[in-house]
Amino acid sequence: MKKITVMKKFLLLFIISSVTIFAQSAGNTGLSFLKYGFGARNIAMGDAGTALSNDLTGLFYNPAKLASTNGSEVLFMHNEWIQDVSSEVIGVKTEFWNIPFALGFNVTSVSDIPFRTIPTPDPETNFSANYFFGSLSTGFFVTDEISFGASFKYLYEGLLNDEANGFGFDFGLNYLLPYKGLTASAVIKNIGSMNKLRSEATNLPTELRIGTAYTYSLEDSKFDFTGGAEFQKYLDTEDNHFNFGGEVLYNKLIAARAGYQSGYESRGLTAGIGLMWGSLKFDYAFLPFSLGLGNANLFSLQFKF
Repeated sequence: MKKITVMKKFLLLFIISSVTIFAQSAGNTGLSFLKYGFGARNIAMGDAGTALSNDLTGLFYNPAKLASTNGSEVLFMHNEWIQDVSSEVIGVKTEFWNIPFALGFNVTSVSDIPFRTIPTPDPETNFSANYFFGSLSTGFFVTDEISFGASFKYLYEGLLNDEANGFGFDFGLNYLLPYKGLTASAVIKNIGSMNKLRSEATNLPTELRIGTAYTYSLEDSKFDFTGGAEFQKYLDTEDNHFNFGGEVLYNKLIAARAGYQSGYESRGLTAGIGLMWGSLKFDYAFLPFSLGLGNANLFSLQFKF
């Protein structure tokens, strides 16, 4: 009974915080690189990482998931997005006093942006936009079933000769449901502010995600099945997104993945594979875009020790 009461209090606090932030959110946002997915495994499964993330990548999706991980990990990720957008991601996790702590870094650049002061057929020059964040995350169990996590982010954006920096916070919950292999998660991301870029400050893309995931292992078989779904809401828009994904893992060595993201005009289906060898894991994700935008290719390399 005591555990149930504690759980209700945490969930109530989380819901109240979500409503308050939703009511305060207004205006258009920037820093779109904060909307990108992390970890090729999660992205291949429809970017439904709020509940599906099961490793270091939880620091980017839902820091409460870090509480369910063990040992130390290192993540390297290279993303070739569309329209000359690329990003490099590094993550490191270890434990102090049996509590996991993780550092994450993201460098994203948009190259070959044309610059004109007057209408001309050809641009006067081309320039790049650069973005960065560094984050510190932790997660811990508050009961046997419920974990809470938080992340602090330092943010930077540079455009031509203008620069701005700021900060953001993520807060997440994860609940291990009584049914084996089933979890429910919720997270609020990118609560914070930026300094002015020239004359106006960029609003952060604050978002709410609520999701669930289920993993099932066939008896007398080498197959494991994982599926998940989540609701995603950017608080500055009226659009709602639903992300779905699944994975078939054979003998803890090779995985096939697919997913779908609803509510986007230019993308929907996702796919990818994973290869595991001992403590080393390689993941690949493929995202086809419509409207002539091309395709995105994402690569992750992780090592546990």
